[in-house]
Amino acid sequence: MPILKRLASRLSSDLTDVRLMYLKAGLFALAGVAASAAIVAQNPDLTTVFLLAVSIWSFCRLYYFFFYVIEKYIDPSYRFAGLSSAVRFLLAARSGTRSHVDADAE
Repeated sequence: MPILKRLASRLSSDLTDVRLMYLKAGLFALAGVAASAAIVAQNPDLTTVFLLAVSIWSFCRLYYFFFYVIEKYIDPSYRFAGLSSAVRFLLAARSGTRSHVDADAE
């Protein structure tokens, strides 16, 4: 049982090895390319390719908004821990509990 606890502790800690960070990024890229290729292979027409590209671009812009625009322009003091943290921030801003949020940023 101590082995499982050590493994769980290691898996839940922050990633600090640069090589593993690059490996993780590469695996995300590989998964994205494979999934996109599978979608296009299943329905190989220009509409599918276009809609897939728009979807990927839109989600990339949303991610940029969550982790760059909000932290740099809307509330520089806030640091996000993940997507759920960003959603909580936006819900709090909408309800007025974070009154100093600038609604005009991007």
